[in-house]
Amino acid sequence: MKTHSQRNHSRLSRAAGFTLIEMLAVIVLIGIVAGIVVQAIGKNVDKGKYGAGKAQVQMLAGKIEGYALDNGSPPPRLEDLLTKPGNSSNWQGPYAKESDLKDPFGHAFQYKAPGEHGDFDITFFGKDGQAGGDGVNADYGNWQ
Repeated sequence: MKTHSQRNHSRLSRAAGFTLIEMLAVIVLIGIVAGIVVQAIGKNVDKGKYGAGKAQVQMLAGKIEGYALDNGSPPPRLEDLLTKPGNSSNWQGPYAKESDLKDPFGHAFQYKAPGEHGDFDITFFGKDGQAGGDGVNADYGNWQ
């Protein structure tokens, strides 16, 4: 025959644990919350990269203007900011780093000299790297 103490201990050990159903419910809830958080963070990362790309366009425009001050006109190609072109006698560069020529999404900036909006145009195509789009896929130029 079990003593009173043994019966209480037996009842407590059964009541102290979680059932498999309870544990699965908690795991599913944690998974749902984690999915929502990851999705929200992913959207904010893209917005941050888009903002950084717009700022990078303006920074690159300043570097092109520095080149133009030294050489009389903007470079025919963005790569001329990195290495001295053969026809440039007053080149004082490098004016930029190779990483400056790619946007935060890893795409090359579009460059045209002379530009349609000024001496030169730099265009950032956003996350998708293609002309057109909305939100983080929208285009942005140095003339805007």
